[in-house]
Amino acid sequence: MSLSMILPMSAFALAASISPGPVNLVCLSCGTRYPLGRGLVFVTGATLGFIALFVAVGLGLYSMLTVLPGLDVALRWAGIAFLLYLSFRLARDDGRLPEGANETVPGFMTGALMQWLNPKAWLASASGIGAYVSGDDLGQLTLFAALYLPICWLSLGTWVYAGAFLRRYLDRPALLTTINRILAALLAASCVYLLLE
Repeated sequence: MSLSMILPMSAFALAASISPGPVNLVCLSCGTRYPLGRGLVFVTGATLGFIALFVAVGLGLYSMLTVLPGLDVALRWAGIAFLLYLSFRLARDDGRLPEGANETVPGFMTGALMQWLNPKAWLASASGIGAYVSGDDLGQLTLFAALYLPICWLSLGTWVYAGAFLRRYLDRPALLTTINRILAALLAASCVYLLLE
């Protein structure tokens, strides 16, 4: 495939991955709350979950939404419920940085599941494939997914690193509580957007 297709695919992947969304907000929160490595585990799960969704959509999964009535509505409500659960947990956080290993951290499976329940991920997959993959061209789909993988991981990782950077200046629990509540409100607000679509 020519460079003329690789560059637009990469630009699309970057724009879709780095732009604010529910997964990006959780990445930022992970960076402010947990050691960097634990946040990157979430990033890896979210990235691989997205790539699995991307390939599945490319292989025809998205067409099931039109064939099975109500599946898109069920997916949207499941996504909204999951995002509200995460925002509730974030809003209840007391701002103290975890010291023990017992702290529940959004992990690999949470990241992967979140992408499958994230309408932004479905839309990014469907619109990207519609724009850059012609027909049933498995080679183009594979290349696009291969480009998307590192771009998505680096983009989400950037949000974790941004949170880790902020963490150095948020050593007061009251300040971190305020930040967490703002992030929780933004996460809940993304649910309103999903309801209005």
